[in-house]
Amino acid sequence: MTLPGVYAPQDDTGLLARALGREAIGPGADLLDLGTGSGALAVHAARLGAQVTAVDIARRAVLTARLNALVARQRITVLRGDLTSAVPGRSYDFVASNPPYVPSPSGQVPRRGAARSWDAGQDGRALVDRICDAAPAVLRPGGVLLMVHSALCDTDATLARLSTAGLEASVTDRALIPFGPVLRSRQAFLRRQGLLGDEEKEELVVIRAERT
Repeated sequence: MTLPGVYAPQDDTGLLARALGREAIGPGADLLDLGTGSGALAVHAARLGAQVTAVDIARRAVLTARLNALVARQRITVLRGDLTSAVPGRSYDFVASNPPYVPSPSGQVPRRGAARSWDAGQDGRALVDRICDAAPAVLRPGGVLLMVHSALCDTDATLARLSTAGLEASVTDRALIPFGPVLRSRQAFLRRQGLLGDEEKEELVVIRAERT
């Protein structure tokens, strides 16, 4: 279930879920889900055997994730907070995130409403950059960050930022999907920004970064 205004699981959710399935996630593994939304990834990780902490800044998302964990009969700790500030002093074997990443004509990140789930500033990196910078502090040695985002917000920039932060990063999965309603409505803006050419599909990427 997804309450109004909460991001419903889509192609990016499925892509990241498959990436989680390729990791050694099992009993005893601690996983942090940043920007959990409906809690779909948190529930998936819990079913794999992980001890899951899920975080979202939106009250409705926190409520939705808690309800979905209850329905799925999975024990998940769901916290309201701003990314890793919700778990001070904690560290994890895995961090997963499907953050807002859609470039927006507005330079502001929404503070409320459905667009809060996808709008991420003019370059789409408002949350992606913050996660890249925060991940090393919450990953244990050998820990892994898995993050999905659109190639429109610059895959190479993500890899470079994670490398600068001391993580070994690479793209482990890609998928081409048709434009959804938001991107269709922003094609002119994206072309003016030089973020989009003549293509009619969006590329999603899964970034895997390991703390060695």
